Amino acid sequence: MQPVHANIKNTRPIQHKQLLKIWEASVRSTHDFLNEQQIIQIKTLIIQHNYFDHVQLFHIELNDEIAGFIGLAYEKIEMLFINPHYFRQGVGSILLDHALSLGVKEVDVNEQNPNALTFYQKNGFEQVARSEFDAEGNPFPILHLRRTHQEFTLNHRVGVEQRLS
Repeated sequence: MQPVHANIKNTRPIQHKQLLKIWEASVRSTHDFLNEQQIIQIKTLIIQHNYFDHVQLFHIELNDEIAGFIGLAYEKIEMLFINPHYFRQGVGSILLDHALSLGVKEVDVNEQNPNALTFYQKNGFEQVARSEFDAEGNPFPILHLRRTHQEFTLNHRVGVEQRLS
């Protein structure tokens, strides 16, 4: 499925259920270090704490559905999840470029998610620290990344737009 047209939009609260479905599908496709119980536990925390209300959310719609979304807080990416149907089609890159244009400089990734680490490293992020446990105290090491190279954005955006055309 090749994207035809991509627009970044502000996400409205009425769309949070759609985001949660994308989050779950994406996590199931990329976070193979989590078991079923852990996925359900994290999903429950997202719902109970209204996590989507605490970040600035943007999404991309393609073919009349949300293809992916990003959540920002201050200068940090708190979440970036793509509908698995749109993996490797430039959706994450477009959302990242948007975040960078808003001044984002930091992101945390699970150490057991090498694809995410590679994605951010290709976009100028470097590891600056490592935590042995995640925010809930689980033994899932977190890599703290910071963007130090600003020259990636323009060249990267041109390549992504060409893929989406």
